[in-house]
Amino acid sequence: MGSVSTTESSLSGANNVSTGVAFKEIGTTGIRANSGYIYEEFLPKLQWPRAGAIYQEMSSNDPVITAILLCSRQLIRNVAWEVVEASDSAADKEAAEFLKSCMGDMSHTWSTFIDDLMSFFEYGFSYTEIVYKKRNGTKGKNGSSKYDDNRIGWRKISGRAQTSMVSWEMDDVGSIRGMYQYTDKGNVFIPIEKALLFRTTTARNNPEGKSFLRGAYRPWYFKKHIEEVEGIGIERDLAGLPVLIAPTDVDLFNDKDPKSVATKAAALKLVSSIRRDKNEGIVLSTGWDLKLLSSSSARSFDTNAIINRHDQRIAIVMLSDIVMMGGDKVGSFALAKTKESMLAAALDAQLANVVDILNDIAIARLFALNTFSGITALPKLKVGSVIAPNLAELGNFIKALAGSKMPLFPDINLENYLRRLVSFPETTEDDDQREAQLQAAQQKQAATPQEDNTDNATPDPSKEVDGGKKK
Repeated sequence: MGSVSTTESSLSGANNVSTGVAFKEIGTTGIRANSGYIYEEFLPKLQWPRAGAIYQEMSSNDPVITAILLCSRQLIRNVAWEVVEASDSAADKEAAEFLKSCMGDMSHTWSTFIDDLMSFFEYGFSYTEIVYKKRNGTKGKNGSSKYDDNRIGWRKISGRAQTSMVSWEMDDVGSIRGMYQYTDKGNVFIPIEKALLFRTTTARNNPEGKSFLRGAYRPWYFKKHIEEVEGIGIERDLAGLPVLIAPTDVDLFNDKDPKSVATKAAALKLVSSIRRDKNEGIVLSTGWDLKLLSSSSARSFDTNAIINRHDQRIAIVMLSDIVMMGGDKVGSFALAKTKESMLAAALDAQLANVVDILNDIAIARLFALNTFSGITALPKLKVGSVIAPNLAELGNFIKALAGSKMPLFPDINLENYLRRLVSFPETTEDDDQREAQLQAAQQKQAATPQEDNTDNATPDPSKEVDGGKKK
């Protein structure tokens, strides 16, 4: 029997390591791609680049989808971003201040950048290009700067429209090399080394991710067509179904007579173009008769209930059915809190993905272009939750911790976090200074004699006063 050589056995020897077998990538991601196009989607109309038009129509025309996307965007725009230094050393604090300055020194605001990249909610991915600049103050040819330290900063982190994507470039094992974009000057290639790719999912390293609207496509499709049929039905019920009766001597169905064919075409055009508006009116020859037939009974289908069912399914797929609560006069407060928590958890997970990409790629590239000596690690971005905690519940939690003798204060980070929740100004005093002030106040309070002003205190006869004199 012949022996079978496996990858595991081939890597077991130390000699194989030196030949490079352990450093070679043997398998692939398994993504179905060919000539720069991805074929993971089984519906041809939802394969890129054709999918862009469908998702754009869904996000722009459907009121439920528009409301959900708007709600998600506004929640994320309201999230607080902060820079966390690696340590308390002067070098790490300097690096953190540099990162803060770069975030506020772009040609657009940070919130604009976040709002732009969040377009991957409806499209599945967001491809942004990083453009750098030398911080020369106002002298810079490629964008002015608020600073003149001659360091390299971000000029912009600009999104590239998903609908302008032509194709992708990937290597033999499924790694992404870049994206081809259609511009006024023709197709241009944006390498991945100059860009940031944000996706809802990284399954099989698919550069297109998966749109949040993908699961809502089927109910949206049926809902759209039912609404169109409903509109046509309402119009016909109001205006009536037009019926044009030809004179007895006119044969509209004689296909061999050119005059009959032309008359039939004119009659069909007339009945199909009848509308109830300010220009309504018909001119008929003698012998022709036009009638409007109206429906005398109700429809057997409740289109309103059908459309509401599809709306509910769209909201459920996007974990945002909280926007439907109250519309049909049902739903409890507890259920609303649960659904709000589910939406917040989904948005927090996507924000965590964004933060990881910015920390691991964008910030690492930025500091690779600059020199900082003495830093222990790179500063990191930190983001809060999209939903602020309930203040009453948080107060009870802190009270319970304090009751269990957990030392909470003084802690400047904890106090500033609590201050931010209620939009109070943050304190800049350090913990040592706060501790010294607290101890001084306690010592002063302990040294101050306390007077007994209670009604049950026993009077001292030697101190009784009559008319301002001791008895």
